[in-house]
Amino acid sequence: MGFFSALVGNAGVAQASELNTEYGILLADGEAIEIGFKLVRDVFIFTNKRLILVDKQGLTGKKIDYLSIAYKSISRFGIETAGHLDLDAELKIWVSGEVQPSVMRKFNKQVNIYDLQKVLAQHVLG
Repeated sequence: MGFFSALVGNAGVAQASELNTEYGILLADGEAIEIGFKLVRDVFIFTNKRLILVDKQGLTGKKIDYLSIAYKSISRFGIETAGHLDLDAELKIWVSGEVQPSVMRKFNKQVNIYDLQKVLAQHVLG
């Protein structure tokens, strides 16, 4: 992921081995990381059971907020592809009972937004 892209808030694909090393302690028995994305210091991880959002806070990033969203609680999701002038793609996720998207993230062109949509579809619709 390019530095400029990270600064403007676009996420790039994170290595699964790196995610397992750093966040494996969060996983339940039988849970495995399928794909993850890094946004400067923040990370969101798609496992075979849930979506984990990691929000590193403050200047040092020592305070960390972990948010887990079970796939069964996701009522809908949407993607917006990148265009010629708009260089980023966007993901929106709604949790049951919410009018506005609970999660909104932007991705650089390195991320295949269709692959991300496929992971969500497999878990939410399956």
